[in-house]
Order: sequence, then structure tokens, then C-alpha cells
Amino acid sequence: MSRDVNVAILGATGAVGKELLELLAERRFPLQELKLLASPRSAGSKIVFDGKEIIVEAVSDRSFEGVDIVLASAGGSTSKAWAKKAVAAGAVVIDNSSAFRLDDDVPLVVPEINPEAAATHQGIIANPNCTSILMGVAIYPLHQIQPIKRVVVSTYQSASGAGARAMEEAKTQAKDILDGKEPQAEILPYPIAFNLFPHNSPLNDQGYCEEEMKMVNETRKIFNAPELNVTATCVRVPILRAHSEAINLEFEQPFDVQQARELIETAPGVKLVEDWQSNYFPMPIDATGQDPVLVGRIRQDISHNCGLELWLCGDQIRKGAALNAIQIAELLLEKNLLTTSNSAVTDYSAVKKPSLL
Repeated sequence: MSRDVNVAILGATGAVGKELLELLAERRFPLQELKLLASPRSAGSKIVFDGKEIIVEAVSDRSFEGVDIVLASAGGSTSKAWAKKAVAAGAVVIDNSSAFRLDDDVPLVVPEINPEAAATHQGIIANPNCTSILMGVAIYPLHQIQPIKRVVVSTYQSASGAGARAMEEAKTQAKDILDGKEPQAEILPYPIAFNLFPHNSPLNDQGYCEEEMKMVNETRKIFNAPELNVTATCVRVPILRAHSEAINLEFEQPFDVQQARELIETAPGVKLVEDWQSNYFPMPIDATGQDPVLVGRIRQDISHNCGLELWLCGDQIRKGAALNAIQIAELLLEKNLLTTSNSAVTDYSAVKKPSLL
């Protein structure tokens, strides 16, 4: 990395914002100055980073002056309100919301999959949805060897996907139920403790929710495979942190199971977790707080000779959000891509897929 940079976190007091701070310190990101931005109600609060107390500022028109990179994790409406202003001030925005993910001129980047896409940015780079990231890093190593024909995925999504307040609500509900009280739901539409329900995002005319369509459309864009067949069922489950996914893959030809295991075992961003004798495979409790996506139970689909089944668990707040954003920022510095002119990169083949984990 060529130089120290000025970074602003937009949404610094949220669950992802706090994780971004932890990762900036943990990965020794080359910071010159760190600015913490949030809504007016959080302005004035103090956060300790690297032994120093930083005062959270209310985001304003002047917040992005002198900032090189904005890590935005404050929701779609906030990103739409401020991202282009940040770009106009000279910053590159790595946005964790869904605001720009499907825009044709905004790259949607997972560094282990399509780092070259970052070179095409015009000031904004989108961070994919958590479920799309976790699935993508797990199945892309197989897709590189033999293009995937169809993906059928079911997700088991923790309360963390709805933010820090949803996690606290899940804890409160669990305590209330154990105390014989009626659980109250405010953040999520229904009680999540000792319960599960289909993902609560809006439904389209085909009966698919927004979260499911994110997996469909984002996977196609990240893989640069617009014709890839993807179908998803997304479910909220009573887990505090880390999402799980059951994935069925269909190929044109049979895919050797042992080869699939070897590819997963050596791929960046993933960790093979399989103990068949003990029936031990990835679990949310093991994935929580971990960088890699845990993948296991890779097996032949007995209903289709060209199909494979696999199971994964990944920390939604880390690799599903904050870590991927930090990796994108590291990529920008490593490849000298902090520019909207793209003059720094003329040979996209030079932008390699990094072994970042």
C-alpha cells in the first residue's frame, strides 16, 4: 500500500460501523486520519480507536473535505443522500447499502471473485448483500473450473442481518419467553426468539422477497454471468450472529466431489470444515467473529448426477459486510485505484484476485 489515507466511516455507531473500526485496527489499515460520521442524534458521542478518543460528527456537506475513502454503512437512503456529494469532494465511496448495487456504472465487488471490476469505478463501489458475498466466495472456485448452470439456495439468516437493535431484541425476547412472558416484536415484524419466518423484506409479483432477488441479481453481476439461473429462499432464524446457507449446484457435467473439496480447501476467503465421522460441519457459533466463510458437507446430489450439495456459515457482519468493504479499500490502495479517471490502470489483467485471508 503506497500511502496513508484519510478515511470516513458513515454510520460509525451501527453494528457494521463498529466492526469496520475493529477491522481497521486489526488489519493495520494505513490511516492518516479517521473521521466518524453518523446521524445528528449520535453526534457528540465518543468512540475509542487505537487508544484515542474520537468524537462522532453529524454528517454534513463539509464532512468529506480531504477524505480519500468513505466506508458507508448507514442504509440506502443515507447513501443516496451523501454518496455523490462525497465523490464530488474527491472521495471514493465503498457503499454497504443496496442503493447502487445494480447500477450499470457502479462495480459490485468481492475481491476474491472480481477484483478487476474495482478498476472501472466512477467514485462509488458497491459492497454486495451479505448472503450474496458468503455464497459467492464459496461457490466461485467451482464455477471457475466448470461454469455453474443453476443455483438453488436456502438461507438461514441471523438477527444481526437486521442490525444491532434486532440482536438485542432477540436476547430480550428469549429472556421473556424463558420467564413466561409474551415476547414483543418491534424491530422485526414477528418474534425471532425460538421462532423463524420467511425473510421480511417486500415481496414482488412473483412471490420472491427483496432479499431473495438480491441473491439472484447480485450473483449474476458479480460472476459476470447474466444468464445464470439462481433461485433463493431466505429465512430469518433465531441466531444472534452469522448466516448459514444450504446450496445446491447444477453443472453441465458431473463434478468430482473430491476435486470440489480440494478447490474449496485452497480457495481464498473460505475454510473447509468437515468431520464426517463426528458429523461435524460449519455452525454459526464457529463462524461468529471469524473472517473466512466456513464451508462443508460437500456431497453428490443423489437426485442429479451433475449436482453438488454444500453447506456454509459465515459472519454476516464481518465478511458479509465490514470485512469485504475493508478488502475493497485495501485493493484500491494496492492497485492505485483511488481515482475516478481510471488512468491508473490500463491493464485490468494486472489486477489479480488477492489471497486476502
